[in-house]
Amino acid sequence: MRYLTAGESHGPKLITIIEGLPSGLPIASSDINQELSRRQQGYGRGRRMQIEKDTVSIASGVRHGFTLGSPVSLIVENNDWKHWKTIMGIEPLGESDIEVKRKVTRPRPGHADLVGGIKYGHRDMRNVLERSSARETTVRVAAGAVAKKLLSLLGIRIASHVIEIGGVKAAPPSFQDLSELQLITDKSPVRCFDERAGTQMMEAIDLAKQNGDSIGGIVEVIVEGMPMGVGSYVHYDHKLDAKLARAMISINAFKGVEFGLGFEMARKRGSEVHDEIRWSEENGYQRKTNRLGGLEGGMSTGEPIVIRGVMKPIPTLYKPLGSVDIETKEPFFASIERSDSCAVPAACVVAEAVIAWELAAAITEQFNSDRFEVLKQSVDEHRSYSKGF
Repeated sequence: MRYLTAGESHGPKLITIIEGLPSGLPIASSDINQELSRRQQGYGRGRRMQIEKDTVSIASGVRHGFTLGSPVSLIVENNDWKHWKTIMGIEPLGESDIEVKRKVTRPRPGHADLVGGIKYGHRDMRNVLERSSARETTVRVAAGAVAKKLLSLLGIRIASHVIEIGGVKAAPPSFQDLSELQLITDKSPVRCFDERAGTQMMEAIDLAKQNGDSIGGIVEVIVEGMPMGVGSYVHYDHKLDAKLARAMISINAFKGVEFGLGFEMARKRGSEVHDEIRWSEENGYQRKTNRLGGLEGGMSTGEPIVIRGVMKPIPTLYKPLGSVDIETKEPFFASIERSDSCAVPAACVVAEAVIAWELAAAITEQFNSDRFEVLKQSVDEHRSYSKGF
């Protein structure tokens, strides 16, 4: 499985094309729109979320509610496009339109503006920022929604929550199953299980906004029901943890990733890190602990996969940092684009989507996946085999 996205932040639409889905997978626009709605929520979001009400159109690869095995294309219209037609128009400019509106010559520190302009030779860095914008994650969430549907039908559940924003840390969550975690965090404006910490996080976001600043945080994704042995120890590019780490870091503004105990392992002894193995006739192989976060040797252990990502503060600030105008080389304050003061709660949903995609891709790569009914049978047989190994 793979997907490709296209589109600019203020362009007419965002598109993703998904290849490699098995035939016979039930999917509907409502499955995807639910995830798109979750992405647009969260305390600290900017005015863009009031303008755009993201909904998807399935343009190919699905007939009467089931995938065909051919590429699936998903389209999300940008409702704000009508205000940007002149600035982001597709057709060449005429002689009377020499003055390009909203030209950007002052790169923003922390963004792709300057290095992207140098890479592609863009003297107007709007050509860079329109694509490097986190708006692109809209269709990554759409693709992830399809992956989540596939995983759910294989008995694999995924949820996420915010564990830190602006230095405010949440207490570890206590829940019976992932559906409870998801239910509680979906009701939280900052997607935090700890209500008290959530209130403090909102106060920190308010303070940053008042100061024209931004703050980041840490999100955690948990996956239950992943079959044992998915991934590989043989080749570096087939290792499941490597794929998950790449996916997490690929999210805009993410700068760190860890599994299980994560960086805390550096301060512990081996006896305090590795997970002892046990076996029972009822449950097969299990671990007494899950310090490695459900991954060992590049493969899933059957225990919950636990992965965290660190999101830096958004670099677009309403009290902009110093920069240099690429035309005059004179010092200026960076350009200001419409932005959020904190997007960590939304990024939590994006993290869910990219992790779901990598897990679904790994499963379809390892098991017979031309038809969904055969894929499900193959996964079920593997679970039985693993239990009695």
